[in-house]
Amino acid sequence: METYGNEGRRRKRARTSEAFSLEHADADTIFALLLAAIFNSHRPGSLSLIEKCLIKLNPSFLSLSPSPTLSLLPFILTSKRAEIAARGAEIVGAASLLSLEMNERIALDGEIVKGLVSALGSSKRIVLMAACNAVLDMSTTSVARQRLLELSALESLMFGLLQVPKFSGMPVSICSVDDGSVTCCKIGIEEDEFPVLLLTACIILINSCNIEQLEKLPRILSETFLVSLKKLWAEVHNEMLLANPIKSSQEAHIYISNIRINNLAESIFRLSIRSSQVTPTLPLEVVKRSIFGLSKSSFEDFMLTHWEVSPFLIQRLSRALSENDDIFSSFVQPLHLTKTVPSFISSILRNLVSCFPIASDELDILSFLTEVGNKLGCPIIYQQDIRVLRTERQLKREVHFFQESLDSCCKKGSHIFNIDEVKKCEEAYKEGYTVAVRGMEFRFESIAAIANGLASFFGQPSVGVNMYLTPPNSQGLARHFDDHCVFVCQLFGTKQWTVFPQPNVQLPRLYDPLDNLYVAEAEVSMAECRKILLNEGDILYIPRGFPHEACTDDGGPNGSAGCSVHLTLGIEVEPPFE
Repeated sequence: METYGNEGRRRKRARTSEAFSLEHADADTIFALLLAAIFNSHRPGSLSLIEKCLIKLNPSFLSLSPSPTLSLLPFILTSKRAEIAARGAEIVGAASLLSLEMNERIALDGEIVKGLVSALGSSKRIVLMAACNAVLDMSTTSVARQRLLELSALESLMFGLLQVPKFSGMPVSICSVDDGSVTCCKIGIEEDEFPVLLLTACIILINSCNIEQLEKLPRILSETFLVSLKKLWAEVHNEMLLANPIKSSQEAHIYISNIRINNLAESIFRLSIRSSQVTPTLPLEVVKRSIFGLSKSSFEDFMLTHWEVSPFLIQRLSRALSENDDIFSSFVQPLHLTKTVPSFISSILRNLVSCFPIASDELDILSFLTEVGNKLGCPIIYQQDIRVLRTERQLKREVHFFQESLDSCCKKGSHIFNIDEVKKCEEAYKEGYTVAVRGMEFRFESIAAIANGLASFFGQPSVGVNMYLTPPNSQGLARHFDDHCVFVCQLFGTKQWTVFPQPNVQLPRLYDPLDNLYVAEAEVSMAECRKILLNEGDILYIPRGFPHEACTDDGGPNGSAGCSVHLTLGIEVEPPFE
């Protein structure tokens, strides 16, 4: 009994001494105790001592030079005891925020980062959340973000998020948050903070990737994750259209992330570059046959006689070709066009986001993303994505239905269309205004395939596509000429075109200022103009520099004119290809 009593007293004194030493321990003492406990980790009580040491370990101790405790973090992060690994991740995160120098020291320590990435693969929620928070803390510097990408942290995060049940279908909200003096819209997710952390970390790292890093992502993982992000985007876009952001996360138990709408849009953009589902391109023979017909001589005649020389009309190809051969049928059929006022205006506009013009000679798409990053994913912008206008016949000038939006574009550079303005587009159409939508090649896969095929066919970098919906007895754009060649494709109804002779000997060059874009009646020869009535399926080629105008008044005695829908495919002839 005396022996056992002495042993009990010794153990009690040891625990008291240990508690006292931890309470008042400095960095060297904690390091010594940690090292001893790790060396004897197989002995009973060692893991408990490691945990206690970590609780007492002040992250600022790591910033001391030299700091041998840093060398112990890889072991701690890979510990099988969840509490130890989680605490190790917490220390890494806290230390990363101490200073830029400390952040860089941790990021450049490959073993620490590897240990953190290992923790991201843990099946224990407590470890994974701590490791994810540490990644977010480290990601405040570009050095750390690149180091995390090099050591496959992104793959682990993406895989972890895909394991969250119903991740892509989680209820989301757009939360209006005061970020200093700016109110911004961030994405909030209901139910759980865990996927919010994972999603935030994934998006930060995806948006830090260069092209090579995107290409190194496992293809199946990248494509699966992209599908989930697109489903999430659909939820976000629906919320965005409601234009009623939640002001506080407490109102609906929303976990507010640091993800803005444009951050999510950029990640989708970047992963789409990596996706195997690249924009399709129609075979050159299909494009050639659909536009110029079955005769080989018709295309050769066009290139020799009309290309950049004179207008050219290809009539009613839709009757000569089967529906399967018509390259526009896959776009037209879902629109359900009728002879009544098209009801698809609001429905099609509600689903559109802004598409920023990309120069056809842009070589680095990621530099473009840097320029427009803060605006990605926003609703359509007036004058850039959409115009609603008509030409007053007597005054020969254009009038915009949304004049305030136009004025706002001139003053501020852009005016984002809200849901009320989208709904008013049908009202504008009924009052005789044309609805013009730019960038159709970015919005519809079928149009993208046509545009890519046509660009390849003519050996040009790109083809831009606009859609024009014009009501009966109306004119949209005033008389003007373009700095690019145009193929006008009549999809529905009829439209009367007038093409005037080229007023200048030299063709306008792409991107050159067009001070005299709109052409006065006195400057063109009315006697030499050509009047061409386009019916459904007809295609009209207009060279750059040729003034033209169009209206839905066909001049018939019964006033039988109806509405018109047509696409213009603009072939941008770059200077090197002139």
